[in-house]
Amino acid sequence: MNRHTAFANGYAANKKRDDDVYHPYNDRADLENKFIWGMPDLVEDEKTDASFGRRFEPRRRALHSRSRLIKLILTAVAVFSIAFYFFLRPASNLSLLSNSTTPSSYYDDIETLRYYDLEDVQGTSVGWEREERVLLCTPLRDAAPHLPMFFEHLRNFTYPHHLIDLAFLVSDSKDDTEELLARLLDEVQNDSDPAQPYGEISIIHKDFGQAVSQDVESRHGFAAQASRRKLMARARNWLLSAALRPYHSWVYWRDADVETCPYTIIEDLMRHDKDVIVPSKSVAAAFETTLTIVADIWRPLPDWLGGEQPYDLNSWQESETAIALADTLDEDAVIVEGYAEYATWRPHLAYLRDPYGDPDVEMELDGIGGVSILAKARVFRAGVHFPAFSFERHAETEGFGKMAKRMKFSVVGLPHYTVWHLYEPSVDDIRHMEEMEREKREREKQEQEKAEQTKKLEDEFKQVGSQWEKDKAAMQAGGSSEKEAAQAGSKDAKSTEKQAPPPKAKDVAKQA
Repeated sequence: MNRHTAFANGYAANKKRDDDVYHPYNDRADLENKFIWGMPDLVEDEKTDASFGRRFEPRRRALHSRSRLIKLILTAVAVFSIAFYFFLRPASNLSLLSNSTTPSSYYDDIETLRYYDLEDVQGTSVGWEREERVLLCTPLRDAAPHLPMFFEHLRNFTYPHHLIDLAFLVSDSKDDTEELLARLLDEVQNDSDPAQPYGEISIIHKDFGQAVSQDVESRHGFAAQASRRKLMARARNWLLSAALRPYHSWVYWRDADVETCPYTIIEDLMRHDKDVIVPSKSVAAAFETTLTIVADIWRPLPDWLGGEQPYDLNSWQESETAIALADTLDEDAVIVEGYAEYATWRPHLAYLRDPYGDPDVEMELDGIGGVSILAKARVFRAGVHFPAFSFERHAETEGFGKMAKRMKFSVVGLPHYTVWHLYEPSVDDIRHMEEMEREKREREKQEQEKAEQTKKLEDEFKQVGSQWEKDKAAMQAGGSSEKEAAQAGSKDAKSTEKQAPPPKAKDVAKQA
């Protein structure tokens, strides 16, 4: 194939100078040359052009040159960046590329930067030694009567107060809960004892439209349970999401109406190093002076109600009967314990309590109660929350326990470690107490009437019994004196006879 060749200077091989005469070319060779070298059409070279006298060079694409320049610039930037991170700031660069602990002092030059290493806030069994921060969360609603007692517990907690952050959610309250809370917090934070003030404190106000009354009958009525617990779950989630910080290692949920509780409860529960742990909850007789503080929530009762009883039945292990029951219910239904409508036959934490049992004994749970919960903060960061819907036919704290178990977290309870809840009489209890009060008043009235009648009889009739006793005593005294006198006379006669000498025989004869 005939090809048109050219020198390196871009001129045709058979064209030495501009004044040389071209040899004839065919169109094909001209097209091949144009394609290979990017030259203009050779026929157009003969045209008169002011620029034709310039030195000819093969044309290069502008885009190609620009791309090469961009590549060079990017390469230079990359090399400079690598040199900067690996040589100028080696410590900070290596810490960003690895999971090693990076002191926050490296970033002190950036005033608005906050550095957190979540590997350091996993939660351990000796949190007080490692200075792990605890977030104490308490939902409040019409809780003014309980707040003074609650703050007495806060003052006595043995976990370092500066490592505890307080968070309160005040919702749907009609009393002065919020005002009293602010006043009591001010007293604690300004206490002269340097060990009393707590860390960060948050008061959050959010209403949820809770219409169920706070009395025992309304709160614990079966009809109100599903809707009430779903709203309580929403309140807990709002409080947690607003108060949880990256530096918190533990979250302690505590109700305000706990009456008696060990002051070391945070450390006691923390020592077990479980993801979620709850005590046993009970109510005990109000008159008791010594309680077996061993965490199960119980409540005190009067003698006529048995002295004590389990309060929180929401901590339990799952049973086959309950699983079968859940399959028969609607997807929005919520199973609640302690009601005849839902016979689950589950083992409850509170009923396993032994007053003399080992307080460190653990029991695996599926559902938990919300009076006193200690959980590692990583459980919530992983996505476990208080479901405000029916999760496996449960909501709020019981749903929280089920969800934590589903995500492979450990959920345990301490059946012999007891927390005592405040006694709140139900409607039946109040009726019984009213009946007992009525009987007491009637009995006191009868005793008073009997005493008045006895006094009236004493006033109307003169008592002669006392005079007769006096006369009898006098007669006995007189009789005894005469007898003594007679005995004394006989003794004198005998003594006289003994003293006179017997008459002689001569004297007797003379007298004769």
